[in-house]
Amino acid sequence: MANKEKRIAMWSGPHTISAQLLRAFENRQDTQVIDEPFFAYFLAHSDIEHPARVAILKTEVIDSVAIETALLAPLKPGKTIFYQNHMSHHLKIGMDQTWIEHMTHAFLIEDPIRTLARHDPSEGLPSISDTGLPQQMSMFDYVADKFGSPPPVIDAADLRKNPAKILNKLCNALGIAVDEAMLAWPKGNRDSDGASKRWGDSDIAETTSFEKPLGRSPRLDDELLHLADLAMPYYERLLRYRL
Repeated sequence: MANKEKRIAMWSGPHTISAQLLRAFENRQDTQVIDEPFFAYFLAHSDIEHPARVAILKTEVIDSVAIETALLAPLKPGKTIFYQNHMSHHLKIGMDQTWIEHMTHAFLIEDPIRTLARHDPSEGLPSISDTGLPQQMSMFDYVADKFGSPPPVIDAADLRKNPAKILNKLCNALGIAVDEAMLAWPKGNRDSDGASKRWGDSDIAETTSFEKPLGRSPRLDDELLHLADLAMPYYERLLRYRL
């Protein structure tokens, strides 16, 4: 198995620690990564007012077929793992999904209260789809049905609390070697950083390891709290499958 190529599609939602998990995988010698490959495509097919929308649509790949081709392209020399950081809400109904059949899938989930507490108020009131949880649940069911068994799920709170333990479980579930290099990485921007980080306010370049466990649940206003209540059943169902 060590010499067999593996393409890992990690399905996450916004405002999680998916960027840190990407850094962890990129710090492996055997792994190449890609960050939010469908972000520009998502912007092009939505009315989201991202501050760098025009620049992103002008410079990033928005053709879904070209993106899918890149996800299935041969790996770089010396690499046997292709880790792909996907935001579940970036995909659109009606997209060709045959490329998904060539992936090994996993899911990173986050308590919607935590997710919504990080929502940028300047982007307006989010909808339940903006949490990514309904799309994660739909993708989880699709993958479980397609491959005959539920894919591995990790919870962000568990990953913050004990990164070594959760990463070991994740690697074993994915069928790849455990690698302690995933626990820490050097500071700095990367060529692999996706458009949302290169054109946004991400502080991922300042990190060197997973963030510490968070404190008490943040307070939400009534509108966001209502939205969290709507999203919670999706989160709780996925939580039952967590490693």
